[in-house]
Amino acid sequence: MRILDPHIHMTSRTTDDYEALYAAGVRAVVEPAFWLGQPRTSVGSFVDYFDALIGWERFRAAQFGIRHHATIGLNPKEANDPRCREVLEVIPRYLTKEGVVAVGELGYDAMTPQEDQVFAAQLAMALDADLPALVHTPHRDKLAGTRRTLDVVREAGLTPDRVLVDHLNETTVGLVRDAGAWAGFSIYPDTKMDEVRMVAILREYGLDRMIVNSAADWGRSDPLKTWRTGVTMLEAGFTEDEVDQVLWRNPVEFFGANLILDPVPGFIAGQAPAPAEFAGSSVLRGVRA
Repeated sequence: MRILDPHIHMTSRTTDDYEALYAAGVRAVVEPAFWLGQPRTSVGSFVDYFDALIGWERFRAAQFGIRHHATIGLNPKEANDPRCREVLEVIPRYLTKEGVVAVGELGYDAMTPQEDQVFAAQLAMALDADLPALVHTPHRDKLAGTRRTLDVVREAGLTPDRVLVDHLNETTVGLVRDAGAWAGFSIYPDTKMDEVRMVAILREYGLDRMIVNSAADWGRSDPLKTWRTGVTMLEAGFTEDEVDQVLWRNPVEFFGANLILDPVPGFIAGQAPAPAEFAGSSVLRGVRA
């Protein structure tokens, strides 16, 4: 089973997770820029975070045989904080960086006028940069939030096949598919979707334009949920080729040409990472004392 997890926040995870992901068949990931939990107070903290996404984290993933990509954006959770608005002026220069494959994650949290402005502004950036957009749907009032999301996307002028609407469930998947956008599902231990519900949706709606992710972050989550969904699909009678379509070919098709998917040069599974450094830092620690 080969897997591209198209939405996982590896900055929040340990190297043990990278080792487990590789063993499960994950060869590439996409890490969307995210809310850190602790509120940010200035554009400088965003710059350091974005630099880490396209620098240190990319290096760290490669040490474990995994290709790392990022999406860059102002998360809707922070769109309501005026201290964070200045980052909108910085984002466009990151959209041309190697390894950046989309604008995101964008969208709504509480569906405020401030979120409307930030969402529309970043969709315009995606259009200008000729990049797809990864859109987060709100945890509360999800159906209304999904309808409003699709309206804003239409108004922005992006074609639906350039938009992945994420965190969907049984109540919202039909809206997104009818609109022609890509449908994303986050599989969680005890919130959002689970593997069994996901397989039922795949049976009902088919496999085209369907994307499954772990969305693993600093909260209660499981980075192996993509693999667990693949296993559940096989147990339910889907073929290995169908699993490959959902867990690999679909995200590859959506994120497109900017993905780097060839094996990491010099990486040997089961061996300790090479003693390489990034800006003076290594994933290794000192000798045992």
